[in-house]
Amino acid sequence: QVQLVESGGGLVQAGGSLRLSCAASGRTFSSYILGWFRQAPGKVREFVVAIIWSGGRTYYADDVKGRFTISRDNAKNTMYLQMNSLKPEDTAVYYCAARPYSSTDALKSYAYNYWGQGTQVTVSS
Repeated sequence: QVQLVESGGGLVQAGGSLRLSCAASGRTFSSYILGWFRQAPGKVREFVVAIIWSGGRTYYADDVKGRFTISRDNAKNTMYLQMNSLKPEDTAVYYCAARPYSSTDALKSYAYNYWGQGTQVTVSS
């Protein structure tokens, strides 16, 4: 059974940084794509960033390019999201998600099979 556990959320001032972690367990992820999605109050869940576990190819939403960086530690089966230059509009619950990799709908939340419980990120102005 795949389990994803996020950590690292919190309250930060605009311009600050946070690093989120997603500890993955239950199988090997070499054929998977893992991603971060976020959901703000009253809004739909949106794609933030994703990484193909094997090979490390990454995908970023336009509004986080240059500010957020995704990475993974194969030995620890852990994915990270380094968030810099945070803005109030980044405030949301951030979710870690995973699915077997396919180029079809690779960045669509509905295509992901496994989800973490979410971690709150709040950016004050």
